[in-house]
Amino acid sequence: MKEKKKFTLRSKRGLDWLNFFLADVQTGVGPFLAIYLASYHWDEQLVGLTLTLGSSAGIITQTPTGALVDHIRSKRALIVAGAITLAACSLLIAFFPSFWPVITAQALIGGTSSVFGPAICAISLGIVGHKLFDIRQGRNQTFNSAGNVIAAISMGFIGYYISNRGVFFFVAIFAIPTILSLLLINPNEIDYALARGAKNSRDDGNPAGVRELLKDHPLVIFLICAVLFHFANAAILPLLGEMLAKGQGRSSMMFMSACVVTTQLVVTLISAWSGRKAGAWGRKPLLLIAFGVLPVRAMLYTFTNNAELLVAIQILDGVGVGIFGVVAVLVIADLTKGTGRFNLTLGAISTAVGIGASLSQVIAGSIVKHYGYHAGFEFLAVIALAAFSILYFFMPETRNNLSAKRSRGQVPP
Repeated sequence: MKEKKKFTLRSKRGLDWLNFFLADVQTGVGPFLAIYLASYHWDEQLVGLTLTLGSSAGIITQTPTGALVDHIRSKRALIVAGAITLAACSLLIAFFPSFWPVITAQALIGGTSSVFGPAICAISLGIVGHKLFDIRQGRNQTFNSAGNVIAAISMGFIGYYISNRGVFFFVAIFAIPTILSLLLINPNEIDYALARGAKNSRDDGNPAGVRELLKDHPLVIFLICAVLFHFANAAILPLLGEMLAKGQGRSSMMFMSACVVTTQLVVTLISAWSGRKAGAWGRKPLLLIAFGVLPVRAMLYTFTNNAELLVAIQILDGVGVGIFGVVAVLVIADLTKGTGRFNLTLGAISTAVGIGASLSQVIAGSIVKHYGYHAGFEFLAVIALAAFSILYFFMPETRNNLSAKRSRGQVPP
């Protein structure tokens, strides 16, 4: 039985622009927040604690949000609610940069942002099906990264020439085209059985249980690798931003903008390529590249204090993030094909990754506070090397073999 493949150019363009504008909305509540808080004399440990506490809501909601996306048909409405909440919270941070308003905003941002990844992946899979998902996911990441580039450049100029607070008004404004992009996507073209990881467009059977998913050893191994990857990666850019902010004043926003732009330009260039090669080479070779550049990048930051060189090192971040952002979703789709639990699994892995990323922020921040930036980067490099080793020795290839066997019922879901 063939999967649904018919979809209009309008829906395709809607997905493109949704990824583009949503990146503009999300960027301002990311690495720029650390610099914004540092400008109000928040120290490294307090910034790390704030980011950790603020992301707790996101960690808690990732898994139930994934289950919700699997269950309901109104996936577009979830994205609209999330975009509106992000805009409102950005304004709250802009007007009230003190501890409790920022914590409240971060909690709401974390809770609502968890819907974006599963919902967009579900809509994409429901429109194009499993066979075209690798190409579509690469395209999603390309437009998302292009949006990040525009957002980072705009926010850097706004932060330098106007004020750091201005970047949060930028976020609120771009929530409008984000919502309008959703109107281009025809909901009748979304196959809701395929969107949750069913075998084909007519499979409406009961989804697999959570215990069955946990029996899938490759899925558990990939979960561990993903957590360690994000634990090592999450704190690097905020720490770099704080290091650049020391004695740089307003120009620190321009440096952070350059870092984000460098990363996202590389991601934009490499994402579509990653989607194509993931179908030709397989998933694991690409993941080894993504995991391999992370410890190198962390260590390179300990060799120079030159701002231009620090920004240039972000090229490696683009390689790692660009490949991982595309291929990780494809691995999850491979391992959950036929289970009807694609978005639940995506949410569960995002929960675990969120825990790792949050711990990274506070632990690395504490190490930097007591032992300096070099010790913090070296610690993250060790974690990254451990992630690479586990991936290399224990993670199997998921393209064709596991997914094909599962679809034929030869292995349990």
